[in-house]
Amino acid sequence: MRLSKVIKRVIETFVLFSRKFFLSKLVEKMGFMGHIFHGLIPIFVNTIMLKQLRIRNFALIEQSEVDFSSGLTVITGETGAGKSILLGALHLALGERADVSSLHDKTKKCVVEALFEIKAYGLETFFTQNELDYETTCTLRREITPEGKSRAFINDTPVTLTVMKSLGENLLDIHSQHQTLLLRETSFQFGLVDAFASTNALFSEYKTTFRQYNKARKELDDLVMQEQQARKELDYLQFQFSELSEAGIREGDLKQLEEESETLENAEFIKSGLSKSAAVIHGGDENVLSALALARQQLQQLSKFSKHFTELHERLNSAYIELKELATDMDSAEEDVVYDPARLEEVNTRLDGLNRLLKKHGVASEQELLQVKEDLEQKLDGFSSLEKDIEKLQKNITALDKQCKSLATDLSAKRRKAVPAIEESIREMLLNLAMPNAQFKIELQQADTFGPNGLDSIRFLFTANKGAEFKELHKVASGGELSRLMLCLKAQLAKRTALPTIIFDEIDSGVSGDVADKIGTILTGMGQTMQVITITHLPQIAGKGSNHLFVYKADSKEKTISNIRALTKQERIEEIAKMLSTGKPTEAALKNAKELLNA
Repeated sequence: MRLSKVIKRVIETFVLFSRKFFLSKLVEKMGFMGHIFHGLIPIFVNTIMLKQLRIRNFALIEQSEVDFSSGLTVITGETGAGKSILLGALHLALGERADVSSLHDKTKKCVVEALFEIKAYGLETFFTQNELDYETTCTLRREITPEGKSRAFINDTPVTLTVMKSLGENLLDIHSQHQTLLLRETSFQFGLVDAFASTNALFSEYKTTFRQYNKARKELDDLVMQEQQARKELDYLQFQFSELSEAGIREGDLKQLEEESETLENAEFIKSGLSKSAAVIHGGDENVLSALALARQQLQQLSKFSKHFTELHERLNSAYIELKELATDMDSAEEDVVYDPARLEEVNTRLDGLNRLLKKHGVASEQELLQVKEDLEQKLDGFSSLEKDIEKLQKNITALDKQCKSLATDLSAKRRKAVPAIEESIREMLLNLAMPNAQFKIELQQADTFGPNGLDSIRFLFTANKGAEFKELHKVASGGELSRLMLCLKAQLAKRTALPTIIFDEIDSGVSGDVADKIGTILTGMGQTMQVITITHLPQIAGKGSNHLFVYKADSKEKTISNIRALTKQERIEEIAKMLSTGKPTEAALKNAKELLNA
């Protein structure tokens, strides 16, 4: 048994490798069309996005666990059985708001949990950006307490509803009547054209370059504004810098000038004091030095009697010499002090200038003034640097402008080339959906300047009647027409890009017979490359599903609850037969149901 499993795995691996190798070689042979085909290779192997839905205590559902499969899954049931409840639970798991009215039992917690297989959809970046653990099987869980408190989890990590909703948009697309509003959104319209034209990568490159261009333009605007402001201040800054430079400020200047000013202002008094002091020491017949000379002579005579007297003599001799030098210095100092009115005026002028600069710049020392000067010099250098930055940025903008125009021109040409094929494929599909005179037109208009979508603006135009004027979709198409058109567009997109799991909520509303059969065929085709789930009341569509889920109500003594389960082949025959007839299914209805399933 173990060996057979190994052999089976080897065969499966070989088949998968062979398929990929064959597809790659086919792309090489097909040239340009091969590039389009190449985008389809990853989605030929059908992946199951929505694997399971677990519901507890939500609306009429007490507890339910639903498994989903690949391909087309149909959901049927009587009106009011709870199909809309199933969608409501999915909406809750995808981040929609809810309240306690959703609780089946108001005393218990409501839990809705959806499991998705996300390996093939490149969502690792989303998980990294939102600091979430990435796992190939992703679980989205919502809990509503009886008190009305709501909690959201992704892989058991608490998240905000915004994060959950953002992830949900990449996992599940619930298509209902109101979603036809997407047809009016420019992003959806360009998305369709770019999918057909195989220009998604080119458009992505353009958007990146366009963002860089806009960022550079904004930076340039900011720099120009700074330059304009700097120009207004430049002359004043230059004046302030020159003023400080010409002042020739050095640390200690203030104290030195203050002392010189004080000396010059009191020159006569200082000269007189120095002269008198010097005279006391060595002036006239009776002075200090004469008296000391006599004392020095007496102590010299006593030196021979004692060492102590010798020391006294030496000390007195030193004092005599010091006083003699002091008197000489006083004479020199007295000669140096000169009353010079011109120098006094010069010193006071410089002193006033320094004090004015201190007050002007709100500082208290020459050191702080020198710092002000250094700051001004940096600002002036910065203005020169600003001019260089502006010049560099302008060159970058010119290069980005050229690149954007080149990419936008290429993008526009490829889009225009793809438009006829889109229009023709949609026309053929509408023809099969009982809209023989319907015409769908994509209007691309090229502007002189590029914008978020390149050089193009886009409009989806429509007419349902032969010879009628084309008008914008929302102005001319009915709800049913819009719904069928949206189905056609999504079917075409499913062939060209990996779409999330899509759920159609009664896409067959208002149709029957052959049209219903054609819608079923379209859904089946979509199911070849993606997971498609549809809620339907029509046997023609129910018979197309590869899987069939049945929603029903069950009554107990206390309450009514909704359940959902997968049908066996025989149960499917019986369910489709009921949809084909009224009351108990007839033999003809059962036979017809078998034929629908076999088809």
